Amino acid sequence: MLYLSEADNWNRKPNSQSTYLNPRSSTSSPPKEATMRKRTLYVWGVAILCFVVLMIVTPAIPQSQEYHNFADQREFFGIPNMLNVISNFPFLVIGVIGLVLCFYKNYFKFSLQGELWGWTCFFIGVAAVGVGSSYYHLDPNDARLVWDRLPMTIAFTSIMAIFIIERIDEQKGTISIIPLLLAGVVSILYWRFFDDLRPYAVVQFVPCIVIPLMAILLPPMYTHSTYWLWAAAFYLLAKVEEAEDKVIYKWTHHIVSGHTLKHLCAAMVPVFLTLMLAKRTTETNRISLLKTWKVSWTKVNENGTRVESGEYVYTSVQSEDSH
Repeated sequence: MLYLSEADNWNRKPNSQSTYLNPRSSTSSPPKEATMRKRTLYVWGVAILCFVVLMIVTPAIPQSQEYHNFADQREFFGIPNMLNVISNFPFLVIGVIGLVLCFYKNYFKFSLQGELWGWTCFFIGVAAVGVGSSYYHLDPNDARLVWDRLPMTIAFTSIMAIFIIERIDEQKGTISIIPLLLAGVVSILYWRFFDDLRPYAVVQFVPCIVIPLMAILLPPMYTHSTYWLWAAAFYLLAKVEEAEDKVIYKWTHHIVSGHTLKHLCAAMVPVFLTLMLAKRTTETNRISLLKTWKVSWTKVNENGTRVESGEYVYTSVQSEDSH
């Protein structure tokens, strides 16, 4: 691995021939490294403690068999639940495309080795969702649901590792890929053997909260960070459509169900992330979205007449030393 100075590293745009770079300085002092290790252990300790407390104070969440009773159960061309089956096809397409582009002449211009591993796991998970979810919807039951949820946990946990790599620390993020993937697999096995969805719920919903917050609060390594928020918005919309499966099916006069729309909206998540990877470049001025968003305001009189308007930008400015 090639190590450059921090300034050269961030100002250099990776290309298809470049060696993967480390955005952190390679010469950290021992006291600083010890402090970082202690902080990391503290964070993991708090996270594990919170999970243990959650498992103690909350009741088990069994898998409801009503979950398998989807609104649209029509059969077309000999395929049961056809629309819920074929609406998973976009996952397979975008997953394969993303996986190919990860290794095609460094098309996504990854500057870190850990990024390649993380995004590879993500796109494998996305492609597997297309297969596993289709298999489940052909004959919905708990045994097949495992193959629907397992690929999703791979995608969720991979994204968490990617964020740690890009916005916190490359080494810690790369090391976390395997433990996070294992945590996702264990959550599925725990549900299957103990009929308790709590660990799976944590694996699924914690990234939904943490990722948008990290995208807003932490300085990005690359441009086009707003694509993360678009992806999060479409996933939230997908969850709403899933919850309102039968209502949407009724509203559309039995044309399309909420669960079918949920698949299509959820497939927009990897679409946005793939577009982000294709368009982004290395961010030379690392400022969080929170500090760059423009905020506008308008002063209004009591009678409703607008009298003043303006806007400002959160940003950081370095002051020059006076001589």
